[in-house]
Amino acid sequence: MARDTEGEADARARACLTAVAPPGDLWLGAVLAEHGAARVWAELVAGAPPPAVPRAGDEEPGPEVLDRLHRRWRRWSATAAGVDPDGLLGDSAAAGIRFVAPEDPEWPGRLDELDLPGGRRSHGLWVRGGGDLRDLCLRSVAVVGARSATAYGEHVAAEMAYELSERAVVVVSGGAYGIDGAAHRAAHAVGSTVVVLACGLDVDYPRGHAGLFADVVRTGALVSERPVGSTPRAPDFLVRNRLIAALTPGTVVVEAGRRSGALNTASHAAELNRVLMAVPGPVTSAMSAGCHLLLRDWQAGCVTCADDVLAQVGALGEEPPPGTGPLRVSAELDRDGVRVLEAVPRSGAGPAVIAAACGVGLDKTMRVLGLLAATGLVERCQSGWRLPRWEGSRAEGEKPN
Repeated sequence: MARDTEGEADARARACLTAVAPPGDLWLGAVLAEHGAARVWAELVAGAPPPAVPRAGDEEPGPEVLDRLHRRWRRWSATAAGVDPDGLLGDSAAAGIRFVAPEDPEWPGRLDELDLPGGRRSHGLWVRGGGDLRDLCLRSVAVVGARSATAYGEHVAAEMAYELSERAVVVVSGGAYGIDGAAHRAAHAVGSTVVVLACGLDVDYPRGHAGLFADVVRTGALVSERPVGSTPRAPDFLVRNRLIAALTPGTVVVEAGRRSGALNTASHAAELNRVLMAVPGPVTSAMSAGCHLLLRDWQAGCVTCADDVLAQVGALGEEPPPGTGPLRVSAELDRDGVRVLEAVPRSGAGPAVIAAACGVGLDKTMRVLGLLAATGLVERCQSGWRLPRWEGSRAEGEKPN
């Protein structure tokens, strides 16, 4: 959906800021909230002093803090002078990558909870793939774990992700070797998956997952806060983990040692009041020690299969009887919801066509389509949106697959 002039300027500025400042910077987030991205970017490029520093409560920042923030601002300003906004956006578009700003329809609403005091809010996301990020994340679960996973861990991750995907739940993970890769591959075999990366989306990291990432973009999405050409640095993975936790209502740690990065994702999930779950492993396995720590000290829910996960994350909805297709919400659709659903053809159509057919405004139609997709009543296709194949079969009196 096209942005208005003010929204376009804000999104353009935010896209440029990803090439200058590290993602999740607390001070920059506060400055953007107070002054707006367009003004902040213009003053960075001009080499102007930073806008007034937002207060932390009633306290003024001390001289040492101000000096540190001003030095940070000058570094960003020097980098901003070399950024070509048209080149950045053009190179991204050429690679099939789009920028999603907080006010865009595709922005996942759960990320707004990172704006809470002390939260490391996201300034914007680079997205690559055929799936709508907001729709994908409406019904999702994060499945994470160790890179150096055991055969046991990879088996559990794959089986759990496959069964979740069969139930129209999108699996979100970090694209790494081990548990992440097993979960992504299994979920993609059935439906869609979201890969959250710590590098530019034109950079295959790890290199061995280049084929997996190419497959994911057909129906799912690759996501990053880093612009094209960015290679990952060690701190980027920890900052990235907060997105994995924030995008979903629940996080499952399948296998993790005591110093695994998956425990960092778990800590973000706990801070955000997400449902935290862990898979138990052999008591003799060092690769399950982190999971046992979560179960013992963090009150994580004990899960061993997709059914356990769905029971823990109750907000995802109720499971239908066997053979009735994707999950549905228990509440009935409102009048606009019914009108939009009835206007979705089996062959597929774009949101503007559906909005015109049902007489509902385009913005409302897009929101309703996202809800319908989350509950399995419609699905994405090349032409836009369509009724799921199982729905068409049921309408003709056939048994669903």
